[in-house]
Amino acid sequence: MRSKAGLRRLVVGGTSVGRSGYKSMQNMRLQYLATVSTVLLAPVMPLVGQTPHPDDRSAARRTPVVDVFEANRGAVVNISSTSVVTVERPTFGLESLFDEIFDMPFNRRRTFKSNTVGSGFVLHPSGYIVTNAHVVSRTTERKVTFADGREYDADIVAIDPGHDLAVLKIDADRPLPTVTLGRSDDIMIGETVIAIGNPFGYQHTVTAGVVSALDRTLEFGRGFDYQGLIQTDASINPGNSGGPLLNAVGELIGVNTAIRGDAQNIGFAIPVNRLRELLPQMLDLEHLARVQVGLRVGGGERAVVSEVVPGSPADQAGLRTGDVITALHGTRIARDIDYYFALLDTQVSRPVRVTFEREGASRQTELSIKMMPKPDGKKLALSLFGLELEPPPAALSRRFQLRLGRGLWVARVEKSSPADELGMKPGDILWMVGRYYVTDLDQLGQLLERVRGGEQVEISWLRETGSRLYQIQATIVARG
Repeated sequence: MRSKAGLRRLVVGGTSVGRSGYKSMQNMRLQYLATVSTVLLAPVMPLVGQTPHPDDRSAARRTPVVDVFEANRGAVVNISSTSVVTVERPTFGLESLFDEIFDMPFNRRRTFKSNTVGSGFVLHPSGYIVTNAHVVSRTTERKVTFADGREYDADIVAIDPGHDLAVLKIDADRPLPTVTLGRSDDIMIGETVIAIGNPFGYQHTVTAGVVSALDRTLEFGRGFDYQGLIQTDASINPGNSGGPLLNAVGELIGVNTAIRGDAQNIGFAIPVNRLRELLPQMLDLEHLARVQVGLRVGGGERAVVSEVVPGSPADQAGLRTGDVITALHGTRIARDIDYYFALLDTQVSRPVRVTFEREGASRQTELSIKMMPKPDGKKLALSLFGLELEPPPAALSRRFQLRLGRGLWVARVEKSSPADELGMKPGDILWMVGRYYVTDLDQLGQLLERVRGGEQVEISWLRETGSRLYQIQATIVARG
């Protein structure tokens, strides 16, 4: 196991790396030479001195890597982002001197724009794009560029910093090419993989390699880690973050996310099965737009109704568990994620025409989406757990290099409350609720709004001890 000191040198946002496995290349070269030798030794005299037909030469040079790149280049995008950064400069105690000499306050803060580059890929033809959260988090502007030079402004639809995934939306003027979702539960160590991205701003760069290992866990600073990653030696560099990792038949098997900064040929990707699992939660209209639909859809390659909330709009529309959604407002629904994308594109103020199959017959109904009030995360944390929460003090975040937009500071713990019984104290930082990192009070409200009294909730928090932060995990029972 590598030391934490070594792990801290991992870089989010690209990958060092190089060529395909040397042994594989050596074998390919030997096979190629053997083939050439056979041709040269064959007693077919008319071949001597003949120049191969151009079509024959192209066919001989065409490899799976070429096919995969040509099939997917139109669905891969370059992402350039702009963020506003404020830096506080040291004054060395001179601010009062400057005030006296120049009769003006000493400006300790400096604000400037920072530009970053990354990659992404189109997952739905209406303009939904997947990338890494760290590529677009805290950005004020985002531009997406396609291989043909078309450029669009992009909005953030959903972001999950804890799993480093984000979904963007562009207003495309035509249906867009998309990548094909594969699976990551049948990946073979040693199989060929292809990465397409925007390393160092060199647009639509393709590299190839192999799957080096599976189920890697990496730690980036305190309380920030990735689990279950794919390791590859395909050359990935800064700017490749958010781009696709594809198998030899062109299916998406991972999202490139990190590199080992002190090594070569060691890159990492988020497995596509995790993306499949998280997208329905990230694209849930009930959380994004504060509405009630009351419908959960799963099934992967079919949009099968997995849950209907009693009394919800879906229940009132007559939908049942096991129904298969086939269209929304005439838009074809083939996969479960198509349902969530299509629902995002609807006007919530109007009834949604739903086409579905039940027992082999096609049916239609209308679904009236209900607007919901925004949950108050501060009140919910206090009523359920006895925690009064606030954003972490800036000094604490700087001292421990906490990732921005992560965690809520415990200002007060009610006596005899569930949090008090767990031993939580003022000064702790609420870090995770369930599987989600806590980002702010609004997001916490969404996480807690369905928690009921007596329900057990997995949480973790950070505690300062001396010069270090320790993470504590426990199960808290909500009161109510």
